[in-house]
Amino acid sequence: MANFRWYASRLRSMSAAEVGWRVGRVAARRAHASGLPLGRSATGYSDGTRDTALEAFRAADRRPVLLDRSRARAMADAHPRWAADLVDAAERAARLEVTYFGYPTVLVPAPVDWHFDPVSKTTWPTTASSAIDYRTAAGDVKWIWELNRLQHLPLLAQAWLITGEARFSAAAFDQLDDWIRQNPPGVGIGWRNPFEPGVRAISIALALQGLRDSPDLTTDRFGRITDMLVATAQCCWSDRSRFSSANNHLVGELAGLAVVALLFPDLPAATTWERRAVRELEVQADLQILDDGAGAEQAVGYQVFTAELLLVVGALLRDRDDQMPDGIRRALIRGGHYLAALVGDGDPAPRIGDDDEGFAFRLDGSPLRSVRDHLGLVAAVTGDPVSSHDGTASWTSAWFGGLAGSGMPTDATSSLETVGDSHHAPTGGLVILRSDRRRVVMDVGPLGFLAIAAHGHADALSVTVALDGEDLIGDPGAASYYGHPEWRGIHRGTRVHPTVEVDDVDQSVMAGPFMWSRHAEVRVNAVDLAAGIVDAEHDGYLRLPDPVRHRRWLLAPPDEDWVLVVDHVKGRGRHHVRTSWPLAPELDVARARDGHLVTRGGTAVAQIATVATSTLTIDEVRGDESSGLGFWSDRLESREPAWLVGATCSAGLPLWVATVIAPTSNGPGVSMLPLRVDGGRLVVAWDVGDQRRVVGVDPSGAGVMEKR
Repeated sequence: MANFRWYASRLRSMSAAEVGWRVGRVAARRAHASGLPLGRSATGYSDGTRDTALEAFRAADRRPVLLDRSRARAMADAHPRWAADLVDAAERAARLEVTYFGYPTVLVPAPVDWHFDPVSKTTWPTTASSAIDYRTAAGDVKWIWELNRLQHLPLLAQAWLITGEARFSAAAFDQLDDWIRQNPPGVGIGWRNPFEPGVRAISIALALQGLRDSPDLTTDRFGRITDMLVATAQCCWSDRSRFSSANNHLVGELAGLAVVALLFPDLPAATTWERRAVRELEVQADLQILDDGAGAEQAVGYQVFTAELLLVVGALLRDRDDQMPDGIRRALIRGGHYLAALVGDGDPAPRIGDDDEGFAFRLDGSPLRSVRDHLGLVAAVTGDPVSSHDGTASWTSAWFGGLAGSGMPTDATSSLETVGDSHHAPTGGLVILRSDRRRVVMDVGPLGFLAIAAHGHADALSVTVALDGEDLIGDPGAASYYGHPEWRGIHRGTRVHPTVEVDDVDQSVMAGPFMWSRHAEVRVNAVDLAAGIVDAEHDGYLRLPDPVRHRRWLLAPPDEDWVLVVDHVKGRGRHHVRTSWPLAPELDVARARDGHLVTRGGTAVAQIATVATSTLTIDEVRGDESSGLGFWSDRLESREPAWLVGATCSAGLPLWVATVIAPTSNGPGVSMLPLRVDGGRLVVAWDVGDQRRVVGVDPSGAGVMEKR
C-alpha cells in the first residue's frame, strides 16, 4: 500500500509531457529500443583499432590530462604530508577497507562480491537493474552505491604514479576487472539509474588515465574497460534524468558522458557525446546554480556536489582548449561568491537541506568535502580571487591548479546583494546578517528544486545563529536516507528546524522520503541589509481547516550582537503554536527567566528568551528515542543527542511571539517585559542589567521595525 501511495504521489507531481515521456521510455526498454539489451556490452574500439587507440591514449594525444606521472611526483615533493596521506588512503583502497557515511569501517571480504553489503549483511540481486526495488530493500542502497562508484580507483592510480609500486596498479586493475565481470550493463544495483554509472565513469576514466603507462594495461583490458565506458555513455544519454527528476542527477549523467568523450575522443560517438553533454551542462549550470549563486536544490551539500561535477568537465576542457565554456565558468564563480558569503572569514558552513556527502570525484582520502575545500577547488580552476580568499588549498586543488590553460576572466554577473559583510540572495532566498561576533542566516527561499523538491526541508523562515565562529542554533542535519527511515521524516520536518510549527504539522506536505506534494511558498516583504531587517511570510498553513499565515520579522543590527525574532501567527480559531531552536550538540542548557541559558563547557554562551501575547510553556528535549527529537546529525546515518529548546502555547489567533537571542557571560541576563500591542503595532522590550531596549513592529507596512 505504501508503494502504491508513493507512485500515486509521484504521478501527481508530473506534467502531462513527463507522463508521456516516461510511458514511452518504459515501452522502449521492454522492446530494447533504447539503451542496451540486458547483460550485453556496447562496442567501443573494434578489434583492429584497439592497439592504435591504446597507443594514442598512452600518448595523451588530442585529450586533456589530469593525472600525470611527472606532476604527481612534483606534487609529492612539494607537499610530502599530503602525498603520504594519499598513499595511506590508497593502501586502504587496495585492500578495500572502506568507511561510508556514519557507518563503521569494514574490510570488504575477498573474493569481492560487488553486490554484498557487509554492514547490513545484504546481498543485492543480480537481476535486471530496472526491476530492483531499492526503496523497500533490507539494506541501505546508498552504501552499496558508494562502493560501486569505484571512487577509490584514482587513489590507487596516484599511489602508483608517486611510488612506482606495481601493487597499486595491480590492485586497481584486479578490482576493475572483477567489477566489469560481475556487473554487465543493465544488471545489478550499480546500473539501477543512469546517475550511478555517470559518476562511476568519471572515476574510472581518470584512474585509467593515471595508469596509462602501467604494464598491467593490456590491449584486451583496455578494450573491456572502454567497452564498459561506451555502455555507460549510452546509458547516461538515453536514460538521462528529465522533467521533475532533472536535478543533480542530470548533471552527474552529463558529466560522466562528457568525461568519457573528452578522455577517449577517438571513440566513434565521442564528438557527438561531447557536443550534447557540454551544451546541456551549460544550460543546467544556469538552472541549478541560480543567478545569485545559490543552489537551486536549497541544499548546500548538493550545491557543492553539483558544482564539482561542472568543475571537472570545465577544467578538462580548459586544459585541452585553453578556455572553459563560459556558462560553466560563470556558474562556478557566482556559486563560489555565494558560498564565500556564507562562510566568511571564520564562520561554519550552515547546514541547509539534505547532504549525502557525495563526491563528484575523489583525488584524496578526505571523508567529506567542506565548503572551504570546494572554494579552494573553484579558485584553482577559475582563478577567482573571492573563492581563493575563503578557500582552503588541498591535494585535490593542487592537481587542478596545475592544469594547462592561460588566465581566464573572473567576472561573473550575480544578483547577490551585499552591504558590508551582510548579503541577500534574492533568488535562492537566503539572507546573511553579520555583526562583529555573530552571523545570522534566515531562509526565505522556496522548498526545493522542481516539482518534487527532493532535497529540501520544511524550514521556511528558519533562523540560524553562529556566535564567535561556532554554531549556536542550526539545522540538525539530514540524519538518514535509507538506513534509518524513521529518522528521515523527522529531520526533514518543521518541528526540528528553527522556525514555527502550527498544530503539530509540517509547513509542506511529504509524499515520500524524497518528494513533497505541497510546497509552502514564501513571500519576502522586505530585506534591509544595512539595518539588519528581514520581513517575510509563508502560506504553508493556509491548508489547515482554519487557515493560518505565519509572518516573521528578524532584526539583527550590524552594530549589535543580539538578535530579535518576532512571529505573527494570524488566522481564525484556536491553534497550537511552537517555536523551536535546535542547538549544537556540544552545548548545554539550563532554565532561565523566559527561556534558557546556553552554556559550553560550563561557561555561559547565550540566552534565549521568549514572550508572547498568550501564556507560553517553555520546553526542551534532548536525545528522546521515543519521539526522535533532540538529535543532531553531522554525518548521514549517524546522530548524537543535542538540545532542542523552544516554547509552545495554545491560543486563539492572532498571536504574537517574540524571541531574543543574546550573547551572555556571567553578567546580567535578558529580562523580557510583557509584549504590548498598541493599535495593531507590537512593542517588544527587554532589559539587560540597567539597559533597556525597545523595538516596535508595525505589521501594516513592509519591514517596519523601530529600534531604540
